[in-house]
Amino acid sequence: MKLSVLLDRARDHALPVIATITDDDLTKPTPCADYDVRALLDHLLHVVVEFQKLAVKQDADFSSTPHYPDWRERYPVESAELVEAWGQPGADEGIAGNMKMPASVVGGLALLDLTIHASDLAQATGQRFEPDPEVLTAVDGLVEQMGPTALEWNVFKAPTEPPADATAFERLLAKTGRDPRWSA
Repeated sequence: MKLSVLLDRARDHALPVIATITDDDLTKPTPCADYDVRALLDHLLHVVVEFQKLAVKQDADFSSTPHYPDWRERYPVESAELVEAWGQPGADEGIAGNMKMPASVVGGLALLDLTIHASDLAQATGQRFEPDPEVLTAVDGLVEQMGPTALEWNVFKAPTEPPADATAFERLLAKTGRDPRWSA
């Protein structure tokens, strides 16, 4: 399935989670120990903005994460632009900017971040989240492919043991080092 279609489906599942976040939620912890909800919103929006650049083979800057005070308005717009950028002919071909990785893998990383961090935000704010089945399959394949590298880069933590009755998505979360049933 085309990457832009998968990104659009991931966006469709993330938008309701983000739209439901209240000001009272912003200081809550998340499954990402380094981020509260507000910081994770900034991180995710920054990922969405910077991965648009990578789709057109420009360099991205992840050296610092800006504060996005207008995240409620910007997230729907920027995530739509992310989908559009990765839907352009050639976006998933060649090497993606300064990441110096195949563009198809880099686009998959955008899909991964969008899916996993939407889940993190849902868990942190008491919402239910289940990704699109096709997105889950694509992200699971990427986690299998990138797992050792992501662990080395400190993007993932060491895998955790999922519960015996874990869903496919909970098993995926465990592969990234998350507690699939985390709660504050």
